[in-house]
Amino acid sequence: MTDLSSFTPASPRPRHGRRRTLEFGVYFTLIFLLALPGGGFTWIRDIVRNRTLNLKGPMARAWAEADRVTPLIFSV
Repeated sequence: MTDLSSFTPASPRPRHGRRRTLEFGVYFTLIFLLALPGGGFTWIRDIVRNRTLNLKGPMARAWAEADRVTPLIFSV
């Protein structure tokens, strides 16, 4: 006989937090565009210091910064 007590059927995962609205997208885009020059500068600086290209690029750095800062604006 099969033990089904430990099997839980797949159910849709509940969404946590708020839905991302148009306003959130606008703020995210602005912060991302403002973070691009800084991300590029720090990327080049880290390439010179570490002498390797095995680092997060400027786009990934700017995306991470915008993803970190934008929710802080909406949490107030």
